[in-house]
Amino acid sequence: MRHKIVISLICLTIFRYGISQTDQLHSSKPIDLEDGIKTASLSEMGMNPSVIDTLSAQISSNYYPNIHSLLIYKNNKLVFEKYFPGKDQIWGKNLGVIEHSANSPHDVRSISKSVVSACIGIAIAQGKIKSAEQRVFDFFPEYAVYDTGLKKTLTIKNLLTMTSGFEWNEQVPYDNPLNSEIQMDKSEDPINFVLSRNLISAPGKVWNYNGGTTEVLAAIIEKATGKKVDEFANHYLFKPMGITNFEWTKFPGTNTPAAASGLRLRSRDLLKFGILYYQKGSWNNKHIISENWATVSIQKAVARPNSRGGYGYLFWTYIDTIQNKLISTSAAVGNGDQRIFYDKTNNLLVVITAGNYNIWTIKNDSFAILQKIYESFSVK
Repeated sequence: MRHKIVISLICLTIFRYGISQTDQLHSSKPIDLEDGIKTASLSEMGMNPSVIDTLSAQISSNYYPNIHSLLIYKNNKLVFEKYFPGKDQIWGKNLGVIEHSANSPHDVRSISKSVVSACIGIAIAQGKIKSAEQRVFDFFPEYAVYDTGLKKTLTIKNLLTMTSGFEWNEQVPYDNPLNSEIQMDKSEDPINFVLSRNLISAPGKVWNYNGGTTEVLAAIIEKATGKKVDEFANHYLFKPMGITNFEWTKFPGTNTPAAASGLRLRSRDLLKFGILYYQKGSWNNKHIISENWATVSIQKAVARPNSRGGYGYLFWTYIDTIQNKLISTSAAVGNGDQRIFYDKTNNLLVVITAGNYNIWTIKNDSFAILQKIYESFSVK
């Protein structure tokens, strides 16, 4: 009998300890690194911690394959931050399994494009570029041979919204020699490669994904400001937000940043970039980009074929049904499941990094993760 009592007491102690540990987990919050990102617990922001705990366990068990980080920002507070080991790359070069952490820069791939968009907005605010309506060929007298016909109407806005009208095929895999971006990357003059393309539609009319036009935008920044896009971003975008640990991969054998896909940032710094738009262009009450640019960039400017969503200034827009409500989100998106999701209505930002490069069969995992996050609170 005495043994049964002792065992019962031990079980009760373990049970109470388990509850205590769970409560501690649920009431805990991400570490405040004094980097301008305020933190809180999930429960403090009205989210169900059990749902997020389950999601985290699913990521750890590889139910959602090779996710490297998940950050959730709700009601102006970072409420969840976790990093996961997994196979990774630097611009296509395999690194093996990496123990990712808050200090680990990560390939953000085409989120680089959204950063270039921000730089264009800053250059316009500085008066270095007249406006998004300025003609592209104003900056390229050396390519005047292509400044003919409908190309004369090509504007910066057309490049930002992927409506250049250029013949371009990025629908095939990036290991396919027919992929236009890969052809551009291997060309001696990427800008010439893009601007020399034939038009298959009038500029501004048809959306077609084209990484080459981001390289042209980066060249415009250099022409207008005298700084390459990585230098310009560092000086006017990253440093004002306290972003110091970044890399921008260069085209092989050159000093030219791969503007469309070469940026590497830490997950918290991706969150800072998202917060910049969440706060209408401000960081810690200081305007980095204009409020108008921050607002317009993440709004639907053009429709995407066969989609309810659209495209802004190098940002994607989506419409999804969540809890029987239509939810509009904006996102910076990169190959491999790199995401910054922004839902203004529900005061939500989500950052995801992953290593699923060129694995299109699981490209929707980031959306599944986002939907799981929505299960943790009542959407508006």
